[in-house]
Amino acid sequence: MSNAPANANASAEASKFVNSLIRTVPDWPQPGVQFRDITPLIGDPKGLRVLIDLFVERYVDAKLDYVAGLDARGFIIGPIVAYELNVGFIPIRKIGKLPYTTVSETYKLEYGESTVEIHEDACAKGDRVVIVDDLIATGGTMLAGKLLLERLGATVVEGAAIIDLPELGGSKLLTEAGLPLFTVTAFGGH
Repeated sequence: MSNAPANANASAEASKFVNSLIRTVPDWPQPGVQFRDITPLIGDPKGLRVLIDLFVERYVDAKLDYVAGLDARGFIIGPIVAYELNVGFIPIRKIGKLPYTTVSETYKLEYGESTVEIHEDACAKGDRVVIVDDLIATGGTMLAGKLLLERLGATVVEGAAIIDLPELGGSKLLTEAGLPLFTVTAFGGH
C-alpha cells in the first residue's frame, strides 16, 4: 500500500482543509504543550465528511476485515470509517474497560507506563486490520495496539491518524517497527 494518494491534488486540498479546522490550544493540558483539538473538525459537517472520505478512499480496496480504534479519540472516527467500509470495529481500550476476557499490552510513557487491551476474540488469524487514532505522538499506544492484534493472529495493514506530530518520534518508531502509516496532516512542536 503506497502512501501516495490516487489524486494528489484532491488529497492535498482535502488535507489543507482538514488542517484548517484543527484548533491549536497553547499550554494545555500543561505549559509548553500545543494541544491539537479535533473537535472543530468533527463538529463541522463538511470537515467530518472530507476527513472520513479520505480514510475511506484510502482503504476501500484494502480488503479489510476490521478497523481498530484506539481509546478514546480513535473511537470517534474509527466506527464511522468501519461503517463506510462495511467492516467491523475493534475497540482497543484502556485497561479495565472491557467486560469479557481480554489480552493486554503495557507500553512506556514519558513518565511511567500504561496498558491497553482487547477482547481475546476481537479478531482471528488472518484478519486484515487498520488501526485508527486522532494523532500519532510518541507512537506507544498504536504500537501496543499493533502488538495486541498480531498476538491474535491479525495482519495489521497500516496505522492511520488525522495528525502526525513527527517531532515526538512516534511515526519514526512505528515505521521502524514495520507499521506503514497514513496521516492526513502534520504539525510541528509538541
